[in-house]
Amino acid sequence: MRPDIWGRELEEVLLRVGHRFSRADLRRRMRDYVRGLLGPVGRKNSWQLAEHAGHSTPHGLQNLLNRARWDADEVRDDVQAYAAERLGEDDGVLVIDETGFLKKGDTSAGVQRQYSGTAGRTENCQVAVFAAYASSRGRTLVDRELYLPKSWTSDRERCRAAKVPEGRGFATKTELARILVARALSSPLPVSWVTADALYGQDWHFRRMIEEAGLGYVVAVPKSQQVKSLAGCWRIDQLIGDAPDDAWERLSCGDGAKGPRVYDWAAAQLPAVPFFDGDEPSHRRWVMARRSISRPDETAYYLAHAPTGTTVDQLAKVAGSRWAIESCFQSAKNECGLDEYEVRRYPAWYRHITLAMLAHAFLAAMTAQAGKERGAAETDLSSPRSAWQKSDGSWQLAAPVQAITALIAPTRH
Repeated sequence: MRPDIWGRELEEVLLRVGHRFSRADLRRRMRDYVRGLLGPVGRKNSWQLAEHAGHSTPHGLQNLLNRARWDADEVRDDVQAYAAERLGEDDGVLVIDETGFLKKGDTSAGVQRQYSGTAGRTENCQVAVFAAYASSRGRTLVDRELYLPKSWTSDRERCRAAKVPEGRGFATKTELARILVARALSSPLPVSWVTADALYGQDWHFRRMIEEAGLGYVVAVPKSQQVKSLAGCWRIDQLIGDAPDDAWERLSCGDGAKGPRVYDWAAAQLPAVPFFDGDEPSHRRWVMARRSISRPDETAYYLAHAPTGTTVDQLAKVAGSRWAIESCFQSAKNECGLDEYEVRRYPAWYRHITLAMLAHAFLAAMTAQAGKERGAAETDLSSPRSAWQKSDGSWQLAAPVQAITALIAPTRH
């Protein structure tokens, strides 16, 4: 895609959110911050973003995050509206998952030693629950909530020091996930499905909320998950273990980096529950399992809720869309500095994360447009983004730099 088109689109995005910043100097700083997040900056903290923008000190950008008056939730609403316009499809999927941000010390809001899926172990970190939107046109992060452990919410003095709002109490990750789903449903995002991993899928309240909203879901559950219906109660692994051989079929759950991701799948509808579903239910519940072809002892289990007439192939593709949020985390961290902030206060965390989400949504929209122009869907966010690509912690030039000058050149004041 031509750099002038990229430049015009970026200007449109910045204008879209500009009215959220009441003063001209704040609008300029916001623009510089987002341009820096999209630019070839080694580490995207306030110091290096300020240098990229031509500022003599980082004070202006630090003020944007810490003390200036603007509402990150309003910008998040703009991100959702933009994603709906550029990526929205009637069968869009909302994907819920959490990610960790490794931190030193104990003053950053929500930090403590806790399990981080990013690190694969217990680390000193912050953890946040995110929502991503995925469709055939692309995928991007659209919402976020910082998890505050009880060690924080029970210490009001500590919370006040980190500028945590007085009304912010303890909420489990599944409760935060329900908040994200509710906000997505009240946004312009066209959502038909929700998917999530077993932490959320095993929560009955999470599943029931989605059912009551009239949406479909395919959520992972642990092998010990109890499946209850009018026909009885079983552990899901025992139920799937009784499936006949011809109940398994080989299906792709979508394309990955190496082509179609093919597994063996077994699925069965559960009897309707009249108390919840009425006499003529519009949706049916399912149990599902996905088995690795090369390692058949590796089986993942799912519960599903889908419109009557949905096929197993469709359910498998919804289940497979969960990988989209992992792709979003990787690209947002590598390309937009999602995890490279150096802020401690609760409001500043939301502000950085939201502006990084805005930058990521722009990249997703440009990827979708580039794929449309080529007549094929694009699966790699970083390819059309710029000639600058990050590898092993350092930037490398993959194409002539003139192709991106119009996009990332900072505005001089």
